[in-house]
Amino acid sequence: MTEIALLAIAALVLTLSLGVPLPWCFGAALAVMYFIGDVTMKGMVLWGVQQLGNPVLLAIPLFVLAGTIMSESGIAAALLRFVNVFIGHVRGGLGVVAAVSCAIIGAISGSGLTGVSAIGPLLIPEMAERGYPREYATALVANSSILGLLIPPSVTMILYGWVTDTSILACFLATLLPGLLIMFNFSVVNLWMSRRFNLVLDEKPSISELSVNAARRGVHAFPALLMPVIILGGIYGGIVTPTEAAAISVIYAVPVGFVIYRGLRWDNFLLAGKEAATSVGAIMIMILFSMILGQMFVYESIPQQLVSSIFGVTENKVVLLILINILLFLIGMVVNDATAILLVAPLLLPLMQALDVSPIQFAAIMGVNTAMGGVTPPYASILYLGARVGKVKVTKVIPPAMILILIGYVPVVFLTSFWPDLSLYLPRLFGY
Repeated sequence: MTEIALLAIAALVLTLSLGVPLPWCFGAALAVMYFIGDVTMKGMVLWGVQQLGNPVLLAIPLFVLAGTIMSESGIAAALLRFVNVFIGHVRGGLGVVAAVSCAIIGAISGSGLTGVSAIGPLLIPEMAERGYPREYATALVANSSILGLLIPPSVTMILYGWVTDTSILACFLATLLPGLLIMFNFSVVNLWMSRRFNLVLDEKPSISELSVNAARRGVHAFPALLMPVIILGGIYGGIVTPTEAAAISVIYAVPVGFVIYRGLRWDNFLLAGKEAATSVGAIMIMILFSMILGQMFVYESIPQQLVSSIFGVTENKVVLLILINILLFLIGMVVNDATAILLVAPLLLPLMQALDVSPIQFAAIMGVNTAMGGVTPPYASILYLGARVGKVKVTKVIPPAMILILIGYVPVVFLTSFWPDLSLYLPRLFGY
């Protein structure tokens, strides 16, 4: 049956790579398992539909809706102007603003696409006007946007916690330090690369001017800054669940967008709702088919066979972790982060537990690898969206994006795998 499972996965990856619509991709994999593997489909479908009733999954459409509202509301612009007060006069400071702003946006929306769609139209033209090469500015914004998949709350970590029966709050905490470290690395790499650019900088303000500007823009940005405080403070303080926090983010974003920043109007508000509904529909169909396919694998004892096969090759933990990271990276290159989590996490979790890697650390390992796939061709959905927003060819964006990934991202992937405290320190601090 291992051969049939591999054939089903190959059918899924091949159809995804060819650009076949997502339901048909999963349909091809399910057809392989049904006709060749002789798996009963009726019971699997009923089980999958039943799983979709889990209240945990309600957080996903709510966070997606909050992210689309933020893109239209002016919240992102307020955050951007506030952060720029402090480092806009520093060489490379505008690039640091990109990394920090995308991290904050990610902490609100839980999505990697929100940073590109909310920050990109504002920041990429501004960076180009200040002397940054447009392809570099686009690559930096796109790469920084993947922080939305790591800085909690994260949609991918909600899915991981659901399919592996792991505490979602613990998963949020596991990816927080790796996400902040990647943000710091991107900022440092940007400062180093900015030395080669002929940049136009703001005049260095005096302390009094800095104080006045910071106070003025801080007051304007206060409602936007309060949003991640309410959401994350409520989750980490045990006041609300992730699902309740997602509902609060929507309830908070609507009046802030309409009344305070006035970026929301009825036309773009309804458009944001339509976009969110379309995205959520695709996500839920993908979740259903992924869960059915994953359950078929479990029914045929594929995870146990996979563990036995891998340990038959080598039992060296370091070698196995390197191979697993390479596997996750390659999977992230051809499928989106949510699909990778739903399909691979249940398969590899028994292997990771056999290697004495906790499910919480594995959440961080999967998170950083699948997020990196979002900006690594051929899938690279976030990179492609960035190129479209930045109005530059993808082929020009790829070289600077690869520099940021190799120097700023890859070291964190290995640190997450071989230094457990990076992902486990905060969960332990909170009693996990």
